[in-house]
Amino acid sequence: MNTHFVLSKYIENALDKAEYEKLEDSSYSGSIAVCPGVIAFANSLRDCERELRSVLEDWLLLGLKLGHTLPVIGGIDLNKDMTHAEVESV
Repeated sequence: MNTHFVLSKYIENALDKAEYEKLEDSSYSGSIAVCPGVIAFANSLRDCERELRSVLEDWLLLGLKLGHTLPVIGGIDLNKDMTHAEVESV
């Protein structure tokens, strides 16, 4: 399977699990529970969604580069689906 397709699908599946909350100051927080540390804050829901995507992408790429065990999301197991050579080319 194409590496970029796998990563894109993984990100979309992870974002489907995102939870957003309106905070007391009318700003928003977003997080993805299955991806520890993936959290974002912004003044609008739309900006929070964008920021959360960016945080998730950085978290994912760093995790792949460092060889962290990543959660299986939407049936996609990046721990076995991608080789080290594929990660280096991303």
